Amino acid sequence: MTLEEQRQLILSGRMYNDLTSELVEARERTVLLADEYNASFGRPQAEREAILRRLLRSVGRECHFEPTFRCEFGFNISVGDHFYANFDCVMLDGGGITIGDNVLFGPRVGIYTSNHALDAIERAAGACYAKPVVIGDNVWVGGGVTINQGVTIGDGAIIGSGSVVTKPIPAGVIAAGVPARVLREITDADKTGFRP
Repeated sequence: MTLEEQRQLILSGRMYNDLTSELVEARERTVLLADEYNASFGRPQAEREAILRRLLRSVGRECHFEPTFRCEFGFNISVGDHFYANFDCVMLDGGGITIGDNVLFGPRVGIYTSNHALDAIERAAGACYAKPVVIGDNVWVGGGVTINQGVTIGDGAIIGSGSVVTKPIPAGVIAAGVPARVLREITDADKTGFRP
């Protein structure tokens, strides 16, 4: 199977062999590109974004990860415009990660689309499956948040620090906890009147 055929199999949500030479080599290439991106900290933003465009499937305008950023493959990550991730962001992107516009991540956010087989013998043989994660526009994800496979986070949502997101979060709410649950809606009363 070619790397592209394996990528499509992973995106389908069916079981795949995580130990194929093509996937091992793809992860190795990703580590080298991520190292190059992390080492570019302090260089002009255009240079850094050029590296990201080689690393990720698609990158919008003004996309920035503080060091250290890590991802599994990169080729299944799409990031919108005006994205900022504080330090130590980790993305296991086998199942696909789509991030909208104007999204902020606190430090140490982890997104995990891949999972291992439950059976120990299958797991040892490399059996995995993956489900996508979709994050809408204008979302703020607090520090130390874990986002698990198959989750959608709606537009304008806020995820509180330290949360573990295991189920979809609707638009326009504040959610927090382990597991994350909706605490309340975001309303006009939350506006401060700030104008830049």
